[in-house]
Amino acid sequence: MDPDLLRTFFGNDRFAAHVGIELLDVSPGRARARLEIGERHLNAVGVAHGAAIFSLADLVFAVASNAYGTVALGVNVSVSFMKSARQGVLVAEAEEVSINPKLATYLIRVTDEESNLIALFQGTVYRKRDALIDHMPAGD
Repeated sequence: MDPDLLRTFFGNDRFAAHVGIELLDVSPGRARARLEIGERHLNAVGVAHGAAIFSLADLVFAVASNAYGTVALGVNVSVSFMKSARQGVLVAEAEEVSINPKLATYLIRVTDEESNLIALFQGTVYRKRDALIDHMPAGD
């Protein structure tokens, strides 16, 4: 699928926009995004909330798995948090591990500005027959 069209489609992800996630790179089976940690992303002990980190990883998971132009929906994910982050920028990179007509699996690495591993996210999607473009909002 055309990367610009994919960016437009995922630009409509209102939750990712609300969190402050910026999509950087897109290609079939791969995606990269960033999140600048702000006060609103911190939990009660002052580190980046797991939900903020998960949301960053989940967006690149969605983009990478839908980049072929067919609807792909998550059926299973797991996340392991390796290190906390209090400030700065986090980057999530999705890499396709396997794909077949119905299922695909992705590994997402979330790192900080010093390339420290913050989290590992693994997810599997179910690949539907629907074309992603059929789900674009009218006017796009």
